Amino acid sequence: MHHPSIGALRQAAAAALLATLAAQAQAQAPLRFAFGPAAAPTGFTQVAPDAAYSAARGYGFEPVAQEDSARASYFSVDLPEGNYTVTVTLAGDKAPVTTTVKSELRRLMLENVQAPAGQPVTRSFVANVRTARIAPVPGVPAGEVKLKAPRETEQEAWNWDGRLTLEFNGDPKAVRRVEIAPSNVPTVFLLGDSTVSDQPGEPYNSWGQMLPRFFKPGVAVANHAQSGETYRDSLARRRIDKIVSSMKPGDTVIMQFGHNDQKQIKDGRSGPFTTYKAEIKTHVDMVRARGGLPVLVSPVERRAFDEAGKVKPSLLEYAEAARQTAKELGVPFIDLNTMSQTMYAALGVEGSKAAFASPAPGKLDNTHHNSYGSYLLAKAIGLGLRQAGVPVAAQLLPDFRFDPARPDPVAGFAVPPSPSRATARPLGDEGNKVVQTGTAQ
Repeated sequence: MHHPSIGALRQAAAAALLATLAAQAQAQAPLRFAFGPAAAPTGFTQVAPDAAYSAARGYGFEPVAQEDSARASYFSVDLPEGNYTVTVTLAGDKAPVTTTVKSELRRLMLENVQAPAGQPVTRSFVANVRTARIAPVPGVPAGEVKLKAPRETEQEAWNWDGRLTLEFNGDPKAVRRVEIAPSNVPTVFLLGDSTVSDQPGEPYNSWGQMLPRFFKPGVAVANHAQSGETYRDSLARRRIDKIVSSMKPGDTVIMQFGHNDQKQIKDGRSGPFTTYKAEIKTHVDMVRARGGLPVLVSPVERRAFDEAGKVKPSLLEYAEAARQTAKELGVPFIDLNTMSQTMYAALGVEGSKAAFASPAPGKLDNTHHNSYGSYLLAKAIGLGLRQAGVPVAAQLLPDFRFDPARPDPVAGFAVPPSPSRATARPLGDEGNKVVQTGTAQ
């Protein structure tokens, strides 16, 4: 029987090492794509308008409905899990152009960037790419996040597919270049329910989807929230395991549950001041064990008014339990429950309807927000980070301002809707049904 020589083994090992290093270098090398009829500059890959995404190519355009093709496009690139600085160059030939950029599932990155005719404009942001795989770290065994099927495996697959998908709203011809490079910036991880999670289609949206827009390119936002879930679900589905296995010391984890935890009272063993607080502590301990900074957020309030037109809260016990736990554990706290009540009161019984999703004419969802409502709530989170002295607040944009008692008017809100529309209501909170808009719920 022939045995390879020591020299041959060493050569094979060296070749394998070189192949591994080459693959790692390729994964870390910036990717540069050029669009349009002009020849690609040196170092750029030319992308034809009809270059559909394929796994063999590793990049390309995702399908978009014909009626939306003149105002939006999706471009995907295969990437290893991690954070990436994305630099886009926008330009109009004979007229000014305005472009909004979202990543993955409608995470707002750049809002209405204007480029004068013939004058290219370059902007950068940081996007997060992930898969369901969980790498082993001390205290966390290897495995996978237990994704919800078909919601996360089909409607929300872009959040888990190991590639970066960019959504360009505006004239697709305005996108001239896209450059993608690995980024070692701090990460803000989000964990929560449907009011935080990436909603796959209009008219639904969450503050977690809007939050990246308010940060400079010195931080990444990784949204691990999911509709219908609780702190208990985060543990059972290993969402918190995925976060702590991915985080670096100094990263921030913002957590907001309550809507669905409230329904667990029906099992006779759960409650805001018992299991809810204990499950919060478990999460805080896990984040701290990996050197992260946990931040607790009280649950955003539902839209409800009494006969006198005063906001009628429904989550006060869970808001108080979150507040108490934050104080007991010495954790930064954002009182989104109070801020959302203040915001609804300022908008009024009728005006507040503009902040919530209307899935059909004459129907209003008094739990789940639309883009306008989630935009305001994301600003409330930014304000809360600043007020709580959380270090990442230093990465908010220089012009960031918000006052819940004086919310931005809906008339000035101009974030373009995504082409995709939701076919189902976000999971959870079944007790608060979609109602006729004529009611004051």
